[in-house]
Amino acid sequence: MRRRTFLGTATAAAAAAAAAALGARSAGAQDGAVNVLLVLAVDVSRSIDEGEARLQREGYRNALTHPMVMEAVQGGMAGAIGLAYVEWSGVEYQRLVLPWTRIASRADAEAWAAALDRAPRTSLGWTSVSGAIDFSRRALAEAPWQAARRVIDISGDGVNNSGPPAEEARDRAVAEGIVINGLAILNDRPVSGLLPQMPVGDYYRERVVGGPGAFLIVVEEFESFGIAVRRKLIREIAGSAGPDAG
Repeated sequence: MRRRTFLGTATAAAAAAAAAALGARSAGAQDGAVNVLLVLAVDVSRSIDEGEARLQREGYRNALTHPMVMEAVQGGMAGAIGLAYVEWSGVEYQRLVLPWTRIASRADAEAWAAALDRAPRTSLGWTSVSGAIDFSRRALAEAPWQAARRVIDISGDGVNNSGPPAEEARDRAVAEGIVINGLAILNDRPVSGLLPQMPVGDYYRERVVGGPGAFLIVVEEFESFGIAVRRKLIREIAGSAGPDAG
């Protein structure tokens, strides 16, 4: 399968609308400054059906606009974050669904959420956590702002079964000062009848998350995904460290 990294017309228009909506910033914040650069890297491999993919996107849309998340966004020195949204499956497929957007106000968050709602969805292929990490590293390198903290937020329901080992990609990212947090989803639907050799929670803990203050949240079912995403975003945006919350 040929690698596809295109951004559809509808997605591009939605992303442009989100970027144009950037408005109010907290008092004293420097123009263009952000507290953290955060890549949301979301699994869309074959084990995730249409309903589960919808729940994932709803989880991120609802989380970003939640008052507690917005409080964390505006509570930092810059009063803003830089956000990019990536979907990934096998080693040949990673896609920048929404490009870098500066979120500094409720209006920014709502415009971003609306853009994500309009973006086309795809579900296909195997699972390459390593591909997702490497793609997210490149996205961070191309971010239009500088930030003291750079974070990759990986969410998925399976172990790496496509491309190089995930821990190799993790170690490259951590060596560049990037923190990788994980949101492991327990899903009883294996790809092509293959069961993972290691529980996905253990796999993410041992081979995916890394860097100072990195953490993992384990989600028992897709229905609780939205609450987990909100908890995760608050910790990532505020920069709070601590033990696994799974």
